[in-house]
Amino acid sequence: MTKQAGFIYTPNFLNYQFTEDHPFNHKRVLLTKELLERQSTLTTGDFIIPRTAKDEEIALFHDTTYIEAVKRAGSGDLKEDRAQEYGLGTEDTPIFSNMHEASSGLVGGSLTAVEKILNGDYKKITNIGGGLHHGFQRKASGFCIYNDCAIAIKYLREQEDLKVLYVDTDAHHGDGVQAGFYDDPNVCTFSIHETGRYLFPGTGNVSERGIKAGHGYSFNLPIDAFTEDASFLDLYETALRKIAAFFKPDIIVTQNGADSHCLDPLTHLCGTMNIFERIPLLAAEIADEYCDGRWLAVGGGGYDMWRVVPRAWGQVWNVMKTGAYCVGPLPKKWIEKWQKEAPVTLPASWQDTADIQPTIPRRTEITEKNKLLLEDMLKYTAII
Repeated sequence: MTKQAGFIYTPNFLNYQFTEDHPFNHKRVLLTKELLERQSTLTTGDFIIPRTAKDEEIALFHDTTYIEAVKRAGSGDLKEDRAQEYGLGTEDTPIFSNMHEASSGLVGGSLTAVEKILNGDYKKITNIGGGLHHGFQRKASGFCIYNDCAIAIKYLREQEDLKVLYVDTDAHHGDGVQAGFYDDPNVCTFSIHETGRYLFPGTGNVSERGIKAGHGYSFNLPIDAFTEDASFLDLYETALRKIAAFFKPDIIVTQNGADSHCLDPLTHLCGTMNIFERIPLLAAEIADEYCDGRWLAVGGGGYDMWRVVPRAWGQVWNVMKTGAYCVGPLPKKWIEKWQKEAPVTLPASWQDTADIQPTIPRRTEITEKNKLLLEDMLKYTAII
């Protein structure tokens, strides 16, 4: 019997940790899990224990010489100049002990998810430990060592030749996944992100549409800095509905970065929890309409790990499990436990307070600029 939804989790996800003060901290996975447990939307029967990815599975996307470099780096056996060649040992992606094993565990979470979806065990699965969308074939980038999103998509293509729609709502462009399938007409990538004029990785322009047989299957909306909820959602919903109707996917994979929130310390977008409620609702709708419900949701960015990420990722699971997002107060026991450690005051509710956003004097200009951006993207791709 097929279950509606499953939640991938293992404490080993927390082993993916660069340094004590690095902004990428996977304690946010634990925070999210415990929030959902206290909310009683995540129960023992929902958990799926993931396996670790095999080297040959990682090699579905990554070059074998890069995999060996990651192994050597994690064991202290890779010289600095060689490490830099592979994007390792940088400020963004420092070397840490057993980094291959930790990274393989995150990949294994996404592979376990797609296996169980393909087997018919589950319709929808959440793996918030994944979402490392910046990893390239032979190079680490932007906190990402192995690109679990791309590996999972390669696995789907190899196992059942499925048409995959990859949707990326991280504030940073999903460059590694786009690059991996830039010439593949059976993988459609859509990324809405802050413009690269101000933010890493500097790519994701409207004109990036794919090459060769894949031309016309890459979609990008590089929205302006300080974009707020209404403009974000107007562009996102319009574009995703049109893209899904054009591509008609067999399965949807969503990368759910939580760094478009106004409290995120690394980006300049001004979203609130409103967008993180609507994003999974639309993903579920698209999955049900085109994919017989098949949907893999992974994590991604999000660097206010106390106030934003647990609620944003929690709503992905809430929608996947129940069909609706949570409203009202957060569980008191969760707040009491984690407030002792948090350096900021934890929110009291699933929703943001009205005063959370700063005043944006260019609101009208930004909204109009974003509308023109959407028109340009649709014009380029001829799916108006």
